[in-house]
Amino acid sequence: MRTSSTKFLILRFSSIGDIVLTTPVIRCLKQQYPGAEVHFCTKEAYRPILADNPYIDKQVYLGDSLNELIGQLRAEKYDYIIDLHNNLRTRLIKWALMGVKAYTFEKLNWQKWLYVQLKINVLPIIHIVDRYMATVQPLGVKNDGKGLDYFVPYKDIVEQDWLPRTHRPGFVAYAIGGQHATKKLPLPRMIELCRKINYPVVLLGGKEDADNGAAIERALGSHLVYNACGKYNLNQSASLLQQSTVVFSHDTGLMHMAAALKKKVYSLWGNTTPSFGMYPYKTSYVILENNALSCRPCSKLGYAECPLKHFKCMNELSFDFEIKELKQKQNG
Repeated sequence: MRTSSTKFLILRFSSIGDIVLTTPVIRCLKQQYPGAEVHFCTKEAYRPILADNPYIDKQVYLGDSLNELIGQLRAEKYDYIIDLHNNLRTRLIKWALMGVKAYTFEKLNWQKWLYVQLKINVLPIIHIVDRYMATVQPLGVKNDGKGLDYFVPYKDIVEQDWLPRTHRPGFVAYAIGGQHATKKLPLPRMIELCRKINYPVVLLGGKEDADNGAAIERALGSHLVYNACGKYNLNQSASLLQQSTVVFSHDTGLMHMAAALKKKVYSLWGNTTPSFGMYPYKTSYVILENNALSCRPCSKLGYAECPLKHFKCMNELSFDFEIKELKQKQNG
């Protein structure tokens, strides 16, 4: 018989997409383990992602001092730790909280090394969400199949009149950012893609993407492209994803946010591949990648520039596809 109240600590420090991908664990743990009190520990920068998640009882944040965080966590007297990051800091936390039973996510580092370095793919054909869920399976928690969660607070819902008139009847959201340059289309190809879409496009990204966004808007005109990069916070960007007809995205956090909001995603892949298990989860999607290269994947993360200098994975990525949703909308 399970106790009436059991306190869980989930650890995942970064980043946007990875944290969104942990949300099925949070939900299933809260709903399936009677009396579960769920705490989630991450970095302060990622507070908005989970701030309105109803399945989390308390958020705890890593600041400048790991020792201070450990002191705070020790005072909570957890029953279980669910380590979904499995790095040096989470190992130190588990060591410091000795006596607390921990379940740890398997990162498959040697399989990833084989795939990247020798192009030998022995990675399991399984999404990372299902691997996260396997971490809590010993607790009797199962995947409910409901996909990812993202809760946009009312205060961050973007109103129609915040958008240009040309984009109010409908738009495509294109997340142009990416943590590494080799995960993103080069600027001329972004322009080419928006021209291919040929429908009002809202560009999403951070302040670091604003210059590219402005260049795309200049090239195609504000009647077709609205550069929203750096103009909206993360939850407001999620609201725009939610309101879009379809979403185009590089392999980045906004792709997983779009999947959580059950949007159709056209997913663009450069130096990484979907075989790492981080493609859009439990939503309709189209994978756009260049499979005619022996150099992919060149990294499990990415680089500032192509190691071979040709960047064929993005420069030669085919745009020979049909956007059925837009065709139906235009014909309707």
